[in-house]
Amino acid sequence: MAVAEAPDWAPEFAERLATDVAIVEGALESLLPAANLLGERPGLAPAMRYASLGGGKRLRAYLALEAAELFGAPSEGAERAAAAVECLHAYSLVHDDMPCMDDDDLRRGRPTVHRRWDEATAVLTGDALQTLAFEILADPRTHADGAVRAELCLGLARAAGAAGMVGGQALDIAAETAAQPLKLAEIERLQALKTGALIVFAAEAGAILGRADPAARAAIRGYAEALGRAFQIQDDVLDVSGDAEAAGKALRKDAAAGKATFVSLLGLEGARARAAELAAEAEATLAPFGARARPLALAARFTVARRT
Repeated sequence: MAVAEAPDWAPEFAERLATDVAIVEGALESLLPAANLLGERPGLAPAMRYASLGGGKRLRAYLALEAAELFGAPSEGAERAAAAVECLHAYSLVHDDMPCMDDDDLRRGRPTVHRRWDEATAVLTGDALQTLAFEILADPRTHADGAVRAELCLGLARAAGAAGMVGGQALDIAAETAAQPLKLAEIERLQALKTGALIVFAAEAGAILGRADPAARAAIRGYAEALGRAFQIQDDVLDVSGDAEAAGKALRKDAAAGKATFVSLLGLEGARARAAELAAEAEATLAPFGARARPLALAARFTVARRT
């Protein structure tokens, strides 16, 4: 979670992020099933907790919480929406780590779920986390208005499905055996689906809960789209220049597999420059909200200053 050269805004962001992390951890702790849900032997509930608690940047949760505050949404609904996004994200990581996908042994510095338990448990854990995300959003405690809850469920389904995260993963898998490496526009589309769609939904969830007007919704969406693109480019930068121990996972796998990335196409410095441009674009999109949007602006800066 470190940032480079301790910019003057870093302590402010770190404090805000730590507060939001504590909030979403508490929400997840209460919303995830008890470890003994199915008795002593099945690993499903313990694996759900293992995959979801005590790790990760929680950037998506941060975006949901801070956007909700920006638009004056009730805190309980914001906390539940942030937890739902994190459940969905955790499911995607559990499945992506499996041998049929990325075949990773480590996630967040710990054995991946299929290594800690087995592949069947990993499949079921991801399935259960995905359905829990929608259960959380559909519950009346998330918002009193059923139309708001329906919009949240619809938005998450679109962000997570074939036209979103899952579709992006399918494109990523197909790229591994493609005759030619992907071009820049193709990588941008892939990552907008695989990574960007859920980031955009996280920020929009706060706006949905706060009943933001169309112009404000459009601004938040533009912010999150630029931030998501910057986030993925920085991931590619860190995959080349980062430290595997600090990252808590294997690095440089894309290069070893010969896959095209933002770094392979733009060069390391070119990729860094492009990520910085997108972060600045994201921050500029928040101008209509003034100082009230500073927590979201800091997230854009963090996206390209992070080292894990």
